Amino acid sequence: MPEFVVKTAGGRYAAVVERGILARTAEFVPVSAGKIFVITTRDVWDAHGAALDAALATKERDVLYFPGGEANKRLSQVEALCDAMLAGGADRSSSVIAFGGGIVGDVGGFVAASYMRGVKVLQIPTTLLAQVDAATGGKTGVNLVGGKNLLGAFHQPHAVLVDPTVLDTLPQREYVAGLYEVIKYGVIQTPWLFDLLEDKRDEVLGRDPDTVDTLIAESVRIKAEVVSADEKESGLRRILNFGHTLGHALEAETRYERLLHGEAVGFGMIAATLLAERLGLLDKMSSESIVEVVNDYGPIPSLAGVEAENLCARLFQDKKTIQGKVHFVLPESIGSVVVKSGIDPEEVLHATRDALKRTRQA
Repeated sequence: MPEFVVKTAGGRYAAVVERGILARTAEFVPVSAGKIFVITTRDVWDAHGAALDAALATKERDVLYFPGGEANKRLSQVEALCDAMLAGGADRSSSVIAFGGGIVGDVGGFVAASYMRGVKVLQIPTTLLAQVDAATGGKTGVNLVGGKNLLGAFHQPHAVLVDPTVLDTLPQREYVAGLYEVIKYGVIQTPWLFDLLEDKRDEVLGRDPDTVDTLIAESVRIKAEVVSADEKESGLRRILNFGHTLGHALEAETRYERLLHGEAVGFGMIAATLLAERLGLLDKMSSESIVEVVNDYGPIPSLAGVEAENLCARLFQDKKTIQGKVHFVLPESIGSVVVKSGIDPEEVLHATRDALKRTRQA
């Protein structure tokens, strides 16, 4: 399996995709590391903790539990975890291992960025969404009531270890939520990846190992390439936000309780696609293809009671909104997107209403 190198101003690190790499975790712990603090959730530890514990048998380590869920992705949890590290004897030589899904990666990464102004973190993602997207790139953070990831820091990991075998225990809903992020990669850069998702739905949903490995490897390759070119989202990296502008608004509007992140992104991709079609950026056939593929991996939970006007009002609280201008990532074709701002709010509202009608829901 491949290894992708992420190059940033602060150095370089590997994002390794390999079945069974969990057993090799100790090889990737910083040589000078002191005590290790594993931040995880109890369900992940119950499923895979024994394997990680065996891999770290020669290392001094503590396991710290995070309750999980978007509703708990708050600054108070970061403080609690930092207090636990302090009580456990953590110093500047200590390292964090973020062992779990995207929320654990975000929180664990933020803990590492914050504790004593920064200690090293090793990302070991255990959900498909985290493996293909969240674990690589150094974005860390927690939510405010008004918006997602509004508190955080860029803190690049020491390494990212992606072991597809851990997905065997992942609930199907969580697995599918990650597939929406893979669809994103197909739309923004790799048409053949989009075609694979369109043509091999049964193999994808059935978790055929070769197909899953291909999806993950190509997604990580794109993420590593984009982050290397634009670490802090000043230009190219914005394309990774396809589907996230209205997706984040939907998460906040539903209080982070109704949808998984990937499901919200699925809705956001449909909305962005319909907006691109309305603006004449995307032809109808391509628009229909994107909407159809997203819906083929649905349904997402019911959006009953969600009003387009409320979603659009929340856009101004998104961290991608700069000086009052909302930025949208819009497809021009399957494999190419453009970042647009200053779009007529009425056009956004119409596209959002259409997306609420056309998104497949339970």
